[in-house]
Amino acid sequence: MNKLACQLERPEEALNSSTLSLDSEGGMLPLQVARKTRIATDVFLFELLRTDGQLLSPFSAGAHITVLTPNGLTRRYSLCNGPAETNLYRIAIKRDVHGMGGSINLIDQVQIGDVLPASVPLNYFSLDHQARTHLLIAGGIGITPIMSMVRELQARQMDFRVIYVTRTPESAAFREELNTPELAGRVLIHHSHGEPSHSLDLAPLLAKHPEGGHVYCCGPRRLMQAVREYTHHWPSGSVHFEDFGTSVQPQAPEDRPFAVKLLRSGVTIEVPCGVSILEALRREKISVPSSCESGTCGTCRTALISGVAEHRDYVLDEDQHDKEIMICISRAISSLLEIDL
Repeated sequence: MNKLACQLERPEEALNSSTLSLDSEGGMLPLQVARKTRIATDVFLFELLRTDGQLLSPFSAGAHITVLTPNGLTRRYSLCNGPAETNLYRIAIKRDVHGMGGSINLIDQVQIGDVLPASVPLNYFSLDHQARTHLLIAGGIGITPIMSMVRELQARQMDFRVIYVTRTPESAAFREELNTPELAGRVLIHHSHGEPSHSLDLAPLLAKHPEGGHVYCCGPRRLMQAVREYTHHWPSGSVHFEDFGTSVQPQAPEDRPFAVKLLRSGVTIEVPCGVSILEALRREKISVPSSCESGTCGTCRTALISGVAEHRDYVLDEDQHDKEIMICISRAISSLLEIDL
């Protein structure tokens, strides 16, 4: 794969809303919509304030909040403002006609002055401030956490570069902001116009690992797969991913049923095709911490006691594959896995 042909129309809101625990997100606050502005094709920026006028919970770049939509769905959205802004949260939402209705409900129905319940911020995609340089890669609406990182790195006067791939200039959120003089020489924005032959070749951009360098990627799964491929030679822990389940893979043809044995209880649970280990546990009323459900955040990391796993996540390195598993997305090669639950 020498060329990257990204599918950039899926938003970062895709989640299994029926299983998200709001309590695990730290509770909900009533936030009032102070501003709603279109910033790109089908992308709207929302500014949210506390209804009591108090300061909001602090956050770090890469953090997200969970929003309860008026039609009862829960969606995670990255904060795109800088952590220094403590009086408001900014989120950018892409209207997804192929989604479950959360983004459409927020964009079409919510107006300035309306109140949205939202969680305190959580961060599974934070900057490593020990890094000497930061390469920030975004596709489509995946630019939202990257914008927060840009603002924090600017404030800290740290070295960084941005690569932003979109389909068209009109679909690029924050395009004007990324083209300001302060960011001159730091930002590469590439538009494919839907043509694979016009896609950005990431291979040469990631071929050399700068000493002390870290890369952060948010966007469609195909983009993350390309970054994963081209950074396989980068040191462990220097490559970071976030996608909020934007491009959940369909059931693969090679999927087959298997069983999972829980070490602590001795219970064995069947995992059929098309069902994740996490979902199989939920069907048995077994609660396990989780978040992205796409193999990118690491929340559901579980010790692997025995068996051979088929790893599909973006968190574990090869030397961890025989000891741990992300139960939200990975499956089994062997007929039985034993995990530490």
